Amino acid sequence: MIIRWESDHDYVLVHVHQDMFGDWIVSRAWGQIGTQFGGLKHMLAEDFSQAMTWVEDIDHIQISRGFTKVLSTSIDTPEAKEAMRQLSLLEQS
Repeated sequence: MIIRWESDHDYVLVHVHQDMFGDWIVSRAWGQIGTQFGGLKHMLAEDFSQAMTWVEDIDHIQISRGFTKVLSTSIDTPEAKEAMRQLSLLEQS
């Protein structure tokens, strides 16, 4: 699952996935649109339910800050593949 929020100049991207051990990982990237400024954080959830609770919390925070949800998709769509490409670029920098 990939979710992206944007404001006029900033973005937040969340990726929820399982690692090779079956653990649920919530990866959150944030920064300024069009720049290399930002950050990346990975969190290990106890289970899928906790991961989704974290996503709901992030959603509430971003909406309260004036962000708009611009993408919510499963991993198999072209939009998700582009979001994953952007996330991998952040990890490399």
